[in-house]
Amino acid sequence: MLNLTRQTHLRLPLGDPGRRPRPGVRRARLARVLPVLGAGLVLAVAACSSAGPTPTPAPTVTSEGIVTAQKQAVPAPVVPPRWPLTGVATDELVERPALAVKIENPREARPQTGIDQADMVWEEVVEGGVTRFVAVFHSQVPAEIGPIRSVRPMDPAIASPLHGLIAFSGGQPVFVNALAASGLQLLSHDSGDDGFYRKKGVAPAPHNVYGTPETFWSQADGTHSASPGAQFVIARRAEQSTVVQVGTPVATLATPLSGYAKPSWTWDEGSGTWLRSEGTSPATAASGARLAAANVVALKVKLVDSGTIDPAGSAVPETKLVGSGEGVVAVGGRTLAVTWSKSATDAPLTLSTADGASVSLAPGVTWIELVPESSGSITVG
Repeated sequence: MLNLTRQTHLRLPLGDPGRRPRPGVRRARLARVLPVLGAGLVLAVAACSSAGPTPTPAPTVTSEGIVTAQKQAVPAPVVPPRWPLTGVATDELVERPALAVKIENPREARPQTGIDQADMVWEEVVEGGVTRFVAVFHSQVPAEIGPIRSVRPMDPAIASPLHGLIAFSGGQPVFVNALAASGLQLLSHDSGDDGFYRKKGVAPAPHNVYGTPETFWSQADGTHSASPGAQFVIARRAEQSTVVQVGTPVATLATPLSGYAKPSWTWDEGSGTWLRSEGTSPATAASGARLAAANVVALKVKLVDSGTIDPAGSAVPETKLVGSGEGVVAVGGRTLAVTWSKSATDAPLTLSTADGASVSLAPGVTWIELVPESSGSITVG
């Protein structure tokens, strides 16, 4: 600002520089100039006042006399919670344990109820080449699940990392004891636990045992009430998945497990999912919904004789999951060859590329096909 109380020397064009104007002339000329300067000053002040507050805080002066600008705090980004087994964002994350349910898959048991609402589904070979599912529920709550069947020797390695509940109907004592020793809470139809019932109007026994998930969850004890940890690495968006980033475009993934069980998957661009078929027939749930997955993880596994037989006299096979092997992962219309490994029964299974990098999946439902090296194959096309 100009200090108008102090004498100001103005160099003005006063004509001949060799002549000094008379005092009266100087006063007259200053009288004409000062109003102009004052008006400019008023306009400048008015312009500053009309500009409004500045978007940044005023600078501060340190004790050393250094002027510094104050930085505005950057607001933390809002990151929505995600369901641990699917990686799907949610407005409300419900605290409850993972619920694993043994569901059978022979032709007479199809279409199954509630399986289209599972977060994860593991498919395993049992006696006679028939397959059975370990369906894991957490983010969705079906009204009903079934048909529910008995446990097998590989189930602890599948369900133990979840540290939750497992519901089943039947099973040899050695298999049931192995489940109990793996840290899971058992909900057994044979033990009289709540939530199981035989449903009329469906297939005859033993294919008619169904259950109510809400009742299963209501029986969780204090050490089995927490939500599960993530079982796979899941990218925030499908396009960020390792498979989408570096995989090979394909249209189909065939994963026959035996001479009886021949599931396959076809990429559907419209829904952004892989659609399941049983042989040449589209696979559906009892609701009519097509069985679909964002991720299909096909693993080559060793199938061995468990040393036990079922009531019909057939040898019971066991899938070996503690160890490592090869596999193929399908995400977003692409596939990628991977290596899988699992260090212990209660450790999650990990997926990596040939150079050892972790493989991330897309948010959504994951199906895991346990393909026996002896009787199955993995074919992309």
